[in-house]
Amino acid sequence: MISRYTLPEMGRVWTTENRYQCWLEVELAASRALNEMGIIPDEDYRQIAEKADFNCDRIDEIELVTKHDIIAFLTNVAEYVGPASRWIHYGMTSSDVLDTATALQLRQAGELILTQLQRLAENLKLQAKANRNTVCMGRSHGIHAEPTSFGLKFALWLDECNRNIARLEEAIKGISVGMFSGAVGNYAHLDPQLEVLACRYLDLEPVNISTQVIQRDRHAHFLHVIALIGSLLEKIALEIRHLQRTEVLEAEESFTKGQKGSSAMPHKRNPIVSEQLCGLARVLRSNAHAAMENNALWHERDISHSSVERIILPDSCILIHYMLERSINLVANLVLYPDNMKANIDITNGLVFSQALLLRLTDAGLTREEAYSLVQENAMSCWESGKPLLDKVLADERITNIIPKAEIHDIFDFKRYMRHVDYIYQRCGIK
Repeated sequence: MISRYTLPEMGRVWTTENRYQCWLEVELAASRALNEMGIIPDEDYRQIAEKADFNCDRIDEIELVTKHDIIAFLTNVAEYVGPASRWIHYGMTSSDVLDTATALQLRQAGELILTQLQRLAENLKLQAKANRNTVCMGRSHGIHAEPTSFGLKFALWLDECNRNIARLEEAIKGISVGMFSGAVGNYAHLDPQLEVLACRYLDLEPVNISTQVIQRDRHAHFLHVIALIGSLLEKIALEIRHLQRTEVLEAEESFTKGQKGSSAMPHKRNPIVSEQLCGLARVLRSNAHAAMENNALWHERDISHSSVERIILPDSCILIHYMLERSINLVANLVLYPDNMKANIDITNGLVFSQALLLRLTDAGLTREEAYSLVQENAMSCWESGKPLLDKVLADERITNIIPKAEIHDIFDFKRYMRHVDYIYQRCGIK
C-alpha cells in the first residue's frame, strides 16, 4: 500500500522485519514444544532460544540464490544459532510457518482495526446524543418524504458499527489459528502434541484439520468483514456528500484554516474526505472478492493464493485502518446547519404532512382511496401554486366538514415525527 494511506502503527505490522519476526516466533514456539516433548536436548534448545535472530538484508541476499524465502530465512537464522539449528523447522513445512505467522500478523492488524472501530462508535454515539432533537427532512429516492431526527442518522450508523465490531471480533478469532502438521497436513513426521503446545505458546488455537495450508475461508471471512466495515464508512460518506451539496447544505465537512478546495475556484469547499472514502471502499470489496477466489486450491495445496495474499491482506488492513481514522475525524468535526434543515423542510410548503392528513381522514371514516385522492389533489395544487398545503386544506370544505380546523392545525405539527425517537435510541443502546 502506498504511504499516503498508511498510518505508522498499521504500517509496522506489515513491514518485512515484522513478517520475519513472526516467522521466528513460530519457529521458536515449535522448538520450545519439541524440547518440552523431549526431542530437542536442553542445551540445543538453550542455544536456539538465546541466539536465534535474523537480518533482513542477509535474507534477501540468500534468497537471490535459493529462490525460496523460507529457506533463505532458515539459512540466515542458522548462521546465528550454529549447530543446534539442525532442530529448527524439524518435521515442518513452509506453510506451517507462513500460515501460522500470517495469523499473528492478521491478529495484530485486526486488533488495531477493532480499536479504531470502537473509537468510531463512540463518536457516532456522541453525535447521536447531540442531535437527538434536531429536526431535518427525511428523504426517499432523494425526494422529501417526512421530517425526522437528524440524530437518527448517527444512531443508525452506530447500530451498524456495533454489528461490525461483533463481526470483527469473530473474524479475529477465526484467523487466530495455527498449524504444525507437516507437508500434507497429516502429521507424518510430527506428533500432533507439538501443534497443541506451540499454538498455546503463541496464544493461537490449533486448527481441527489442515492440508498443507490453513483453509482460506477464514481469510476470506476476515476480508469480507473489512469490506463490510468499508461499506459502512461509504454509507456515512455518501450521506454527507449529498447533504453538503450547495442546494442542500445541511451538513459539511470541516474546512480548516489554510485549506484550499480548488486550484481554479477559490470559493470551493468540497467533500474530499467523503469522496475518498467512497472510492477506497471499492478497493476493499475487490480484495474481498479476490480472497474468495483463494479458497479453492489444488489437492492439498498450490500457491495460487500466496501472491494474491501478499497484496490483499496488508492492503485491506492498511486501507480500512486509514479509512477509519479519516471517518472518526469526519464524524467528530462534522459541521451541521440546523437552520438550513428547517428551511429545506419549509420549501415544500407543508407537503411533508400529507400522510398525517391522509391517516386522519381515514380515521374519520373515508376509504383510503377517497382520502388519498383528496389529499393528493390538494398536494398537487400546492406543488403547482407554491401556496402552503395548510391553507389549501383549510379552504377545502370537503376536509373541514370532516375534521375541525383546530385539529387540522394539530396535524401540521412536527412533534409526531419526534415522539418515538427516544424509544429508537433505547433500542440502539443510546441513553
